[in-house]
Amino acid sequence: MRVDWKPGTMIYPLPAVMVSCGNKESEYNIITVAWTGTICTNPPMCYISIRPERHSYSIIKRNMEFVINLTTAEMAFPTDWCGVRSGKEYHKFEEMKLTPGKCTVVNAPLIEESPLCIECRVKEIVSLGSHDMFIADVVNVRADESHLNPETGKLELAEANPLVYVHGGYYELGSKIGKFGWSVEKKK
Repeated sequence: MRVDWKPGTMIYPLPAVMVSCGNKESEYNIITVAWTGTICTNPPMCYISIRPERHSYSIIKRNMEFVINLTTAEMAFPTDWCGVRSGKEYHKFEEMKLTPGKCTVVNAPLIEESPLCIECRVKEIVSLGSHDMFIADVVNVRADESHLNPETGKLELAEANPLVYVHGGYYELGSKIGKFGWSVEKKK
């Protein structure tokens, strides 16, 4: 039996990512978001949605760039902490002992401890209500080479133990149960 539930954002799991921003060290900040995702493959585009009252909002709006840093189960504590503390009051890189790294294309810092850092340049900001959506072009991706398969050159991101967010909780991924297209593969 099903019951009606009030309208809400119930599309889970989502990646729990740390978004880094700022174009100079004195304004570097990290905000944790789960409202993020892919918009387009070609050209590569993604989005993050942030409440306008958040400290990172004005930094990203002013600089028009940010980095989406994927997180791991080992990064769960700093991921949560950076989402509940304000950059107005804390220097989050220092407090969480995270390392700001240099990006290739954008001026915002990446988080060295992240297995994958997606450099983004804002294309459009859409006001939606509680959150504004920053639609961005992906201008570069930096991957930790320890997650590259030396035989195939493929990024094995699942081996990094990605952190996901489900309705107020953080979780690790479970076992792999298939791959894209396996349901229609021809049997040998």
